[in-house]
Amino acid sequence: MQQHIYYIRYALQFADMQIPELVTVFNRQVGNRGWSSMRAYHDLALIDEFQRRGIDISMISDGKAISFVHSVKYDLIANRLTFID
Repeated sequence: MQQHIYYIRYALQFADMQIPELVTVFNRQVGNRGWSSMRAYHDLALIDEFQRRGIDISMISDGKAISFVHSVKYDLIANRLTFID
């Protein structure tokens, strides 16, 4: 299946970012209840980038849905996203 051009644009942007930058991008979405196809491409590309880097995202995703309820931080030792206390 061919990826949508906006997904590709976001995926390329995220591929150039460091992990702390990706975390910041994720945290900007926390509490945002708006929805559009552009946000869907953005969020999917972001999550895919975390996964591409082998980062454990089980705190924010069950494999079917993504939760933007809590801000996260990156735990370097465990290579995973965790909730900010």
